[in-house]
Amino acid sequence: MEQSAPITMKDIAIALGVSVATVSRALKDNTRISREQREKIQTYAREHNFYPNVIAESLRNSKTSSPKIIGVIVPQLSHFYFSSILSGIEQEATSRGYIIMVGQSNEQYNREVLLCERFFKHKVCGVIVSQAKDTMRYDHFEKLIDHGMPLVFYDRICTGIDCSRVVVDDYQGAFNAVTHLIDTGCRRIAFFGAPMTLEISKNRYNGYRDALLRQGLKPENRFYRICDNRADAEAITPELLSQEEIPDAFFAVNDDTAIGILYTAKRMGYRVPEDISICGFTNGQRAVACDPMLTTVEQRGVNVGEEAANILINKVEGGSPMDKNEKKIVRTRLIIRGTTR
Repeated sequence: MEQSAPITMKDIAIALGVSVATVSRALKDNTRISREQREKIQTYAREHNFYPNVIAESLRNSKTSSPKIIGVIVPQLSHFYFSSILSGIEQEATSRGYIIMVGQSNEQYNREVLLCERFFKHKVCGVIVSQAKDTMRYDHFEKLIDHGMPLVFYDRICTGIDCSRVVVDDYQGAFNAVTHLIDTGCRRIAFFGAPMTLEISKNRYNGYRDALLRQGLKPENRFYRICDNRADAEAITPELLSQEEIPDAFFAVNDDTAIGILYTAKRMGYRVPEDISICGFTNGQRAVACDPMLTTVEQRGVNVGEEAANILINKVEGGSPMDKNEKKIVRTRLIIRGTTR
């Protein structure tokens, strides 16, 4: 006979008409919940063979030497920003006695689901994740939360789940970058961004748009493209630079895209920054390896990783309540180099 799926705290909450937080507190015998309610929830849990995340619970409630393993999901390890975040997570985790188990989603929803399942089976004490570009369903994340496993998002957050998160100030970073382009004389500023299904894309586009509007300029659809990598930038940029009225500046969602624009513009005979200014968003190693060096928004990935690991470990060890969601914003700064006037 096939074994049924294990019951979750969410299942208990629905069955008894209470919140997940109430179930969590009752199972811990928290006196904030009435004795009658606690007994009712605990009895239901026993009868339905509910089991919590044993490792996470033991770490929160004792000083035992249970394995301190944190699962980390990275969209692309080859991306400088994600690798710098991973470095920050590893540094903070190591300093507090934890090790990390890393999985790469390769921007694929199915692989992301598989990684969550593997982390769950390996009983990691929590998961830190940046969601894949094509992730539209969140059951795999909800399953972790329902089983009492702490979850922290970084960079690409999941708006469909109320959860702890660490992001950079994407809106302000984009606003400052485009304002700089305008202040240096640019008026026809193109925007190359990631798909609008991602929250960071919306925030960076809104910063771009509002900077234009603040200066009395109108965002134009002819200067907007979905493009977030170098290969696509090299394919798309010639179209914009062949128009009768070309952009005099580009603001790109990341450095790789900006560098694709830079090399395409130079191949087509344009001078950077005299004819066209270009600004990226990351401040990775490639930003100083191109000619001219790239003006860009620094994201401070190591700090993002440290904050994410700190939030997760505090939850695991009981320093922060499991049902309290923390939202941290890491400030960006504009690094002005040779691709802008």
